[in-house]
Amino acid sequence: MSRQPSRFKIIFEAASPAVWVLLVIAVLTTLYVWQRPARRYDGLIFWTSARAHTPAYAPLIETWNRNHPVDSKVNMLLLDYGALERRMLSGFLSGTPVSDLIEVERNIAGRAFTGPVEDVGFIDLTDRLRNEGLLEKINAPSFGAWTSRGRIFGLPHDVHPVLLAYRADIVEAAGIDVSTIETWDDLIRAFRPLMKDFDGDGRPDRFILNFWPTNADITFALLLQAGGQLFDEHDRPVIDSEINARVITTLATWSTGSTRISVDAPEFSAAGNQLRLQGTVIASVMPDWLAGVWKIDLPALSGKIKLMPLPAWTPGGRRTSAQGGSMLGIPKTSRDPEACWAFAKELYLSPQLAAESYRALSIVTPVKQFWSLPVFDEPDAYFAGQPAGRLFINQAPNVPVRSSSPYGSLAMARINDAMLSLVTYIEATGETDVEKLLPETRRLLAFAQAQVVKQIDRNVFLRPATNAEKPAASK
Repeated sequence: MSRQPSRFKIIFEAASPAVWVLLVIAVLTTLYVWQRPARRYDGLIFWTSARAHTPAYAPLIETWNRNHPVDSKVNMLLLDYGALERRMLSGFLSGTPVSDLIEVERNIAGRAFTGPVEDVGFIDLTDRLRNEGLLEKINAPSFGAWTSRGRIFGLPHDVHPVLLAYRADIVEAAGIDVSTIETWDDLIRAFRPLMKDFDGDGRPDRFILNFWPTNADITFALLLQAGGQLFDEHDRPVIDSEINARVITTLATWSTGSTRISVDAPEFSAAGNQLRLQGTVIASVMPDWLAGVWKIDLPALSGKIKLMPLPAWTPGGRRTSAQGGSMLGIPKTSRDPEACWAFAKELYLSPQLAAESYRALSIVTPVKQFWSLPVFDEPDAYFAGQPAGRLFINQAPNVPVRSSSPYGSLAMARINDAMLSLVTYIEATGETDVEKLLPETRRLLAFAQAQVVKQIDRNVFLRPATNAEKPAASK
């Protein structure tokens, strides 16, 4: 009876030389990484994923480090957006140390507020801000995205007010006076003659607005502008509110059928930029930071673009909104919270940072005393000589307050689902009258509301207590 070869021998003989080469490389790489000493930093670690912010931070950090002992020295580390989110949340959930300071964007920050307020991974800054008078010095709405259950966990980096950018060369050549435009209805009436069919195919080749139902950021900005919200002051969903229903219905009618006025020209894309350069889209919703992006990505439009306040949804209504945002927070595991707090104020409350952030990125500061800096009144050649900074700052006090709910992204996803379903309904029925469409919109938003409520109710720390869970009243 012949002896069966061992399993190892079979694998050894079957493997090609290339496999063994790869195995040897893997073993050697593992040994190298294992024996390589971890990099050590003296002082405090500061994480950010905002590459565009770092050039303005660098000189201020250098000055701080010259004037403070080694233990308080700040080391700024640039992390990928996803890596920062994963490291921060894994540290908060496991109670293990992360960095000493973290600059986070609002979508990441909201996820840190999922559990009990006392277990939020960031230090509560509310009392510090109040005692040092910073609640009055900083634009009040800028705290909203960093506030959970009445407590503030971050120092705001920005305001990000929103204006409307439009092709002044096209609009003014048509003799349109934008100073007569107050509402979205006014804008559509004034700009509709510009929607022309240049190639004779019976369809317009130019559209009034850059908007599409899949663009959650613009949808959210326009909901906020109208007075809509995703959550109430107690962080309970209000997705199916009447204001939301009317805005969603109107936006859907802008996107399809005989009432269509919008085109999909995505930001940060070659296709979208080409549509802007060709004049296919006349107007775009523009937060301050996007103005800085256009200057880099679309230099050919310099001098052809002007800014105006967003048209209001109703006469006398809000003429701005907010989009995006970052905060600087101090994790509870920070080695020196007091030094971190001192540095956070030195950085974010610096007039140098306020001026440089605007010059380099078009971002206006939330610190109200710096709104009088001359840099904001300088004529901007890109915007045909307008003082763009002043136009953004004029709207800064009026930006809407935004919820910090960790379920914000989920809520917007369900709202976008509802709008896409409504667009399909409009295309199937041919109906474009907002009043006649409202019952269908209400039905779709009620379903979206139920989905989000169901998800939130799984979180015992955010859902309201039932009668059985409420503590007995004291006697």
